[in-house]
Amino acid sequence: MIPRVPEAEDSLINKIYLSEFGFQIYIHCYDPLDPNGNVTITFDILHWTNDGYVARVSIQNYYQYRQVDKPGWKLGFTWTNNEIIWSISGAIATHRGNCTTFKDAIPHCCMQTPEIVDLMPDARSSNSPENCCRGGLLSASAINPAQSSSSFDIVVGNLLQGNFSVNMPVNLTLLAPGLGYTCSPVQETRPSVSLVDGGIRDEQVFRTWKSTCTYSSYLANKTPVCCVSLSTFYSPHITTCPQCSCGCRPADKKTSSCIRYMFGSSGSEFINALDTVRCTDHMCPLRVHWHIKNNYVDHWRVKLTVTNLNYNRNYSNWNLVVHHPGFSQPATAYSFNTTLLHTYGISDDVALFWGLDYYNTELLNAEKDRVGSVSTEILLAKDHKTFTLRNGWALPRTVYFAGENCVMPSPDTYPMLPNATSKRIPISNLILFIIICFSFKILRF
Repeated sequence: MIPRVPEAEDSLINKIYLSEFGFQIYIHCYDPLDPNGNVTITFDILHWTNDGYVARVSIQNYYQYRQVDKPGWKLGFTWTNNEIIWSISGAIATHRGNCTTFKDAIPHCCMQTPEIVDLMPDARSSNSPENCCRGGLLSASAINPAQSSSSFDIVVGNLLQGNFSVNMPVNLTLLAPGLGYTCSPVQETRPSVSLVDGGIRDEQVFRTWKSTCTYSSYLANKTPVCCVSLSTFYSPHITTCPQCSCGCRPADKKTSSCIRYMFGSSGSEFINALDTVRCTDHMCPLRVHWHIKNNYVDHWRVKLTVTNLNYNRNYSNWNLVVHHPGFSQPATAYSFNTTLLHTYGISDDVALFWGLDYYNTELLNAEKDRVGSVSTEILLAKDHKTFTLRNGWALPRTVYFAGENCVMPSPDTYPMLPNATSKRIPISNLILFIIICFSFKILRF
């Protein structure tokens, strides 16, 4: 039986913000399979100092199936009141900046627009926050909620002594690890409260600021990164990935290796990183294949395979989302972990798959004589009122790999059930048959 994931507490809706300079519209990217998904950045002011404050910055990934992969997140923002960062615990600013005005104690960062990255696990110190130092990696919340957050402490200074009317940072940016995230303006919210002393006392911070960052594939990728192919036991026809799904193959069909860009937007060191993939008609680095294997009295069996055609990249802690009405019934995946996702306005027929620890969490890169792949067989119970092999019902509606929507074939290319009209007699054979019958009649008379 596939377990279910608890629903997120906060819902995400599209919001329109008004700026003091006019209308600015920030449309949060909406995914119907994960409507509450976002990455929330929280600044909690823990206490005041002579010239500023100490704040804990938390990054929480609320996406059910989108993780932050290597090389990890990078958080940027802009100070508005000449603030500096005296020190950071649990993270590090990538640039110190111009600190020449400070003669005695030298700040950790004097940049007006600091960029902060996470530390590796072996860099943790005794005074680091509990959720720090994960190398910038954030797990998907439905897969490993304990590893879906990160935090660090900053000591902010260079403010007037006793000036508690501090300004919030502005222009938050999040690279996770590349482009694709758009962050809302920072807003002051109800102060956070945490339990201390074994849970018998709660403490409220002085102020809390929050921003939510949402992801758009259109900003992150110039072309799709995956496609879906289909096959069934009842048809010899294999529906391949649509041609040019992720780009078009070069004219030279003899070429076995092709170059594609990993990201399609500009402004990041990840841009222009070249991907070398196996040349195919679809040119996708990843292919998902759904094969209907058997049909039993009370169950039916599917084989699900993910193939990596990328020569340069392994996919660590990969995951796969499949939207299919068959998952409304009990299902068993033999070689993958799985759970059902809660969605908005869609029945509970969306399943999330990911690898088994120490077995297949790593989707290996392709090589000259082989491709990397992971696969499982899935046994699904039948609801005899709805189950059918007709009209492509047994094939998936939507497939996501690591949160990226995979290109589906056109329904008119799906494998079809054999029937009387699927094997039409050629007109030449029909004419020949009529001539033979007519000749036989003449000979008899």
